[in-house]
Amino acid sequence: MKKTSPLFLFLLVVNALYSSAQKLPPVFGDETQYQTDSRVRSYLTARRIVWMSDHTGAFIKGPQNLLLPGSGQADLVHKNFCTLKSTDKIKPGIVLDFGKEIQGGIQLVTDQPSNHNPIRVRIRFGESVSESMSDIDTIQGATNDHAMRDFTMEVPWLGTIQVGNSGFRFVRIDLVEPNRELQLKEARAIFEYRDIPYLGSFKSNDQRLNQIWNTGAYTVHLNMQEYLWDGIKRDRLVWVGDMHPEVMTINTVFGKNEVVAKSLDHARDITPLPGWMNGISAYSMWWVLIHRDLYKNQGDREYLRKQQRYLVGLLDQLIGKTKDHSEALDGGRFLDWPSSENSKGVHAGLQAMMVMTLEAGAELCLILDEPAQAAKCKETVSRLKLYIPDANNSKQAAALLALAGLVDAKKANTEVISQGECERFSTFYGYYMLQAKAKAGDYQGALDCIRNYWGGMLDMGATTFWEDFDLAWTKNAAPITDLVPEGKDDIHGDFGAYCYKNLRHSLCHGWASGPTSWLSEHVLGISVVEPGGKTIRIQPNLGDLQWAEGTYPTPMGIVKVRHEKQTDGKIKSTIDVPKGVKVLR
Repeated sequence: MKKTSPLFLFLLVVNALYSSAQKLPPVFGDETQYQTDSRVRSYLTARRIVWMSDHTGAFIKGPQNLLLPGSGQADLVHKNFCTLKSTDKIKPGIVLDFGKEIQGGIQLVTDQPSNHNPIRVRIRFGESVSESMSDIDTIQGATNDHAMRDFTMEVPWLGTIQVGNSGFRFVRIDLVEPNRELQLKEARAIFEYRDIPYLGSFKSNDQRLNQIWNTGAYTVHLNMQEYLWDGIKRDRLVWVGDMHPEVMTINTVFGKNEVVAKSLDHARDITPLPGWMNGISAYSMWWVLIHRDLYKNQGDREYLRKQQRYLVGLLDQLIGKTKDHSEALDGGRFLDWPSSENSKGVHAGLQAMMVMTLEAGAELCLILDEPAQAAKCKETVSRLKLYIPDANNSKQAAALLALAGLVDAKKANTEVISQGECERFSTFYGYYMLQAKAKAGDYQGALDCIRNYWGGMLDMGATTFWEDFDLAWTKNAAPITDLVPEGKDDIHGDFGAYCYKNLRHSLCHGWASGPTSWLSEHVLGISVVEPGGKTIRIQPNLGDLQWAEGTYPTPMGIVKVRHEKQTDGKIKSTIDVPKGVKVLR
């Protein structure tokens, strides 16, 4: 036998240790051949059975076994399984509820029927019960867009199969073929997510607000997949404008996370100038504003410098899209969908966004040692501020005009934003409406809208916030958690507009998370003054709350606060900040 040299053995050990350190199997060799990320998977057991096609026991037996915790392993014990049996005329089906919206798929474990051939089943994922019961058609808008949520597949005899990659809470399983028997030992949801801690927190004496804060955080967490998506069922894309509320939530809840830079850089790299990100001029402006807010929170100058060349070119392009005192942007002229038909309102909003973007650009250029470009931005802003277009009763435009300082925030709030309270809010621009109300000092009005508008989704069974929402939809609607009774509206299938009609409507949209960062910024009162959290300001606004407490992540460490309203109305605050952090009051 040929003797192995000590050097060869040494090299084998070194290679194995290196591969282990990289968490890569040694057999793969070149690590450039594959990629990893920080996502993990968990397996969830169904919480309840929502619906069954058969209650006689003739075609579905032992359904309660699907509510038992499973192992994911087929075995030869042949106990505790659910049997679905079909005939020429009967094709049994069952709907499972996994308790909350998740991103992922489903794992099916089968037992040992006499027929060894694979069995065809139909799988339907649903963000609502009605979606899980729907067909792909033109009636209720159910689709397989972005993610397959309705398909037929084969499952093995005495085996395990995992399938699906969508956003869902409910799953319907149907036998497709006649005269077959499916012995289903387990049907577990596969939950895919980034295993990251919730560093930020919010708690008050109002449980509804607490739930809203947590729901916004969870909504964004689900969308932190390979990239930062806007929706986990539909809109699994990097929409840069939609990212702004998401990034503000990530800053508030998770602190620095790789998915933000990865997504911003992706948008930059696939959009060479003079293109507009996602084809929308405002979305390229949001890219600048995100970088300003990201730098403010994280203080990562090295990362900001990587944007310098593109940023300067984009700012030149934006400056070139002005005429006299007005924005003259081309490309898609868009704020959000509910405001899209109000062309005068869109123009007013874009004028405000140009002012905000060029002011942010000037800030970033000074940090990046580009004083001449900063001066060009400031000169353009001075010209743009000479013209203040009418919001045309658009709450979106009024909010942006107030935030840009083009109109008085109190006037914008009183005359436009507060009219009808939460009427004509949108889940995306609702964040900027809340910010404008805060600038106007209307903290109580903002809290009321958060409770009523975002809380209205919770009342309909939501565990994540939606692509759009109107309180008027709820007047005669059934929640998403059950079959829609006769005479009731389907909150998911009967409403929506534009690209999100009926069941195509996404019920987990990251742009709807605005209250999470707003509550931390304005109720807890925590705002970053010096990049990287070296200086923070703490100015709580409790409104009708008796107390509020929470945490906020910074690169310096975790900020902790508690505010209590005293009998004389004054607020007593307890503040704990990391060493080296300066606090302004």
